[in-house]
This record gives sequence, structure tokens and C-alpha cells, in this order.
Amino acid sequence: MENRFTTLPKLAQRRWVLALGVGLAAVLALAIFASAPVTPAAAQDDIPPLAPLPPVSAPSDNSVTPEKVELGRLLFFDPRMSGDGSMSCNSCHPAATGWGVQTAISFGGPGTSHWRNAQTLLNVAYYSKLNWDGGKKSIEQQNGGAWGGAVAGNLDKALAEERLAQIPEYVERFRDLFGSQYPLWDDALRAVATYQRTLVSQNAPLDAYLEGDESAISDAAKRGLELFNDKAGCINCHNGPLVSDDRYYALGVPQNPDFLDSPLKQITFRYEFAAKGVPEEVYRTASEDYGFYFVTKQAEDIGKFRTPSLRDICYTGPYMHDGVFQTLEEVVTFYNAGGGDNPNKDPRIVPLGLSEEEQADLLAMLESLCGDQVTDESPELPPYGEFVFPDEEK
Repeated sequence: MENRFTTLPKLAQRRWVLALGVGLAAVLALAIFASAPVTPAAAQDDIPPLAPLPPVSAPSDNSVTPEKVELGRLLFFDPRMSGDGSMSCNSCHPAATGWGVQTAISFGGPGTSHWRNAQTLLNVAYYSKLNWDGGKKSIEQQNGGAWGGAVAGNLDKALAEERLAQIPEYVERFRDLFGSQYPLWDDALRAVATYQRTLVSQNAPLDAYLEGDESAISDAAKRGLELFNDKAGCINCHNGPLVSDDRYYALGVPQNPDFLDSPLKQITFRYEFAAKGVPEEVYRTASEDYGFYFVTKQAEDIGKFRTPSLRDICYTGPYMHDGVFQTLEEVVTFYNAGGGDNPNKDPRIVPLGLSEEEQADLLAMLESLCGDQVTDESPELPPYGEFVFPDEEK
């Protein structure tokens, strides 16, 4: 009795057998790979090596000029660029403390709270997207969310433009720079972004070492660099001049108790879920920050967050998207233990087996990424002009 196989033409039979053999070989290879122990991969040829930062490049529609930088600096420190006039960009990203607040989770506007750690603005010019989840495509776009966001500046665009129009010095500066009769919201965003692109790490000892100065870092830091590139596997994600691959991973970072216990933070949490258009069931049942999922809406991206730069990390704690770790020692301990629990955790996050001495060497290497602390002081802000009603004489 013939079966389906014997009734196939001879050529088709040979193709079917070949395909079956290839398929079985692929399954066998996959099984062998899956059964092999997962270890942190050492630095590979296709992974960009650590290197000094290149010059900052600006978008074609927002060139950098000293005058625009100075206008952006004024706006960055001006609390009038918030709904109630009490908060400036510097409130959440203070120049004196690493350009990010030192609370685990950033505060919001009056009566609100944020829901994530405020990332430092240092080297923000080098990221391809902004925020822990990559939800903003440019610094300019991010600034609009910061000024206008319901749990941030809470500033209405039209109100912002009216306030700026009542400040004679701003009117003159905007007119000279952008050619507009009165200050415009989008131009203000461009100016602040231009200032932020000047916030770049300076004189990291590790850069000097990479450029040939053997005395620039300690022996402990040199040993730490070897661990970074090999046994610890840090280079897999923290690579290139930025010391970040600008990609997104799940590590199983533990929940910050303050996030779970604060009604204001939980209100913001639910609000963000609703605003980002997640399914109703997710909105009602989620108990943790979904991270990159908010951008992709793919289940495999739940719990993934952008790799932060390690430059000037000494100045930018607390650490992780929810600020759950106060010290670098805690961060190294977390990675050495193999991270936490998350179904999407990257397979390279496994126990490292670093000794106490090796952990100390790794910390020394991280400290060698800290150069001259970049700071700024609040400038003298231009005052409102004297308002005169039309029927009054000045």
C-alpha cells in the first residue's frame, strides 16, 4: 500500500529528506546550546571598545551657538517654566548633584510624584533616544514632556509663551536667535536642548589611560578593567565611548519599597499606564514598571530598561530605574549575584563568582570613569517687564 511519501516524485523525496536532515541538525544544535551553561561573554570583536567621547554633534535643525547655549541656560534654571512657577529643570536635574536628584524616585510637581529615578543629564547628547524606556526621540522632545508633563512641570504651552513674552530680555534674545516677534515654545525647547548638549564628562582618568598614560589609573583599576572586559562581562552592554550600548535589557531589578508603598507614586504609575495606551487588564493588574514595553507593546520587553552610561557614575547615584541601590557597592553585588527575577531577564545576567578583591578592583575601575565634576550655578534671571494697561500712561 502506497503512503504519501512513496507517491512523491523522486526529486521531491530527496528534497524532503534533505530538509528533514537539516531540521534535525538544527534541533540537535539548539538542544546542545540550550543545555550548555550560560556565562558572561568576554569582549567580542564586534563590541565597540571603551574610548574617549567624540565631539558632540547637533541636529541639523538646531545648531549650537554660544548665544543659544546661554539662552538655554537661563531657561534651564528659570522656575517660570513650570505650571505654578516653583520648579525649573534644575529642580529635578540639579547641577550641583550630578544633574539628577539624589532621591531614589524623583518628585513631581506640587501634589504629585514621579515614578522613576531622574537620570542624569550628563552626556545626554550621545543617546539615540531619551528616558529609561526610550520613549522620546530627541532632547527637544524630552524637554517638552518635562515642561508640560502632568507629573513634571505641568506647564501649558500657551501660558509659557505668554510668560516669556512678558520678559523683555527673553523677547530680545528669541528675536535675535530665531527671528520671531515673540518667544515660541518650540524655540525654547531648542535652546534648552542646546545647553544640555554642553553637559559632557571631562577628564576621566580612564580616558587618559586608554590614550597611553599608564599612570592615569591605579593597579586596582587596571585589574578592574580586565574584569570589566572579560570575567564580569560588563563590556557586553557598557561599551563604546558612552560606556553604554544604548539598548534595553531586563535585569530583574528589585522593586523599590517606596514605589510600592506611596499612594502618590502608585497614582502616577497607573496614570502612566493609561496614558501610554496599555490594555485594560495590564492597567489594572500590573505591579511593576514595564519599561521598554511601553514603547513596543511586546510582552518580551516587559521589565527592560536602557543601559545607562557609566561615565561620572560616582556623582549620579542612586542607581537603576527606580533608584533602589544607593551605592555602587550594592550595584556590583547585585550583578555578582546574577541579578534578580524577571521572565525576560537577559541570559548573560548570571552569577559572576567575583571575589571580594575582584569586586573592589571593579569598583576602582568604575571610579576611574569619574573625571572633573561638571557643575553650573544658577544665573541671574531676567525680570518681567512693567505691564501697562492700554489706557494708562507709562
